[in-house]
Formats: sequence, structure tokens, C-alpha cells
Amino acid sequence: MKLAIISDIHGSIIALERVLTQLEPWQPDHYLLLGDLLNHGPRNPLPEGYNPAAVADRLNELAPQIIAVRGNCDSEVDQMLLRFPITAPYNQLLVDERRWFVSHGHLYRPDEVQLPAGSLFLSGHTHVPVLEWQGERVLMNPGSICFPRGELPASYGCYEDGVLRVNACEDGRELLRLVF
Repeated sequence: MKLAIISDIHGSIIALERVLTQLEPWQPDHYLLLGDLLNHGPRNPLPEGYNPAAVADRLNELAPQIIAVRGNCDSEVDQMLLRFPITAPYNQLLVDERRWFVSHGHLYRPDEVQLPAGSLFLSGHTHVPVLEWQGERVLMNPGSICFPRGELPASYGCYEDGVLRVNACEDGRELLRLVF
């Protein structure tokens, strides 16, 4: 199974199209969206290509393949534009016999969620890419495709055949990799 992991779009159609263009040849089975999809948020500037309606339209084209959770900048009004649910604060998936806890990251911290050994805690929110073992679990944050923070550029995540990756939005190069 191929999973594309995208967080913190913040209404930038340019950033979204850049990532979807890179992912298209890879043909993901599903897109995991970790929140903050349409709204830029009151502490952020308007991103390049800010067009929440266009982002909603583009994501709606992928609706059957999307699993999403709500971010701190997402609202019930945003849900009215989207044809897939975004209001869940978290989701849990079973991927290749491993539990994945999926959230935006503003409500749940890795040390607050009890997960079995070998699980993945997946979140966005900080805009800082992370991919590492923490004890017996993996912590992954794909970063933001729109407003990167930290030393790494704008980024997104991928999963295939037990391998997690964080890739750069600008050119698709691999930034972080973990065999899971």
C-alpha cells in the first residue's frame, strides 16, 4: 500500500499542486491529510497562491482516497466545502499490522497516547519534519507543504512496504527515511 502524507496546506493551491504533481507518477492508494487544509491561520501570513476554494476543489477530486483529521485552523465552515470528513480530532489505522495514531498534533502529544510497541504516532502542526524512533514507537511529522519551519524545506511524507520517508516539496528529494 502506498500512502501519501500531507499536512498544513493552509489554503495554498500552489503548494498543493506542487506536491500532487510529484506524487502523481507514484500513484498513492490513499492520501492522509493531517489538518490545517484551507485556512492560513491568524498567526501566519497569506501563503503564496492562497485560494482555499481551489484547494477544496482539488482535494475533492481525490475524496475517495482521502483520510483526514481536523487541524487547529480547520472549522465546520471548511467542512461545507469538502466532500470528505475533516472534523475528527484523530483517527487510528491498521497499516501492515501496525497501529497508526493519526492527529494534527495540537490536541495529542506522543507521551499522552498509549500505543503498543511498533506503532506510529503521526502528526503535523509544528511544520517541522520529524521521523525517528522514540522508545518502542515511531514518531513522524511530515512537515508543512506551505509554511516550513526548522532547517528543512517544505515537505510531505510517504509510506510504502514498511518504509517511511519525508520528501522535499521543491524537488522530491528524500530528506528523512526510516525502515519501519
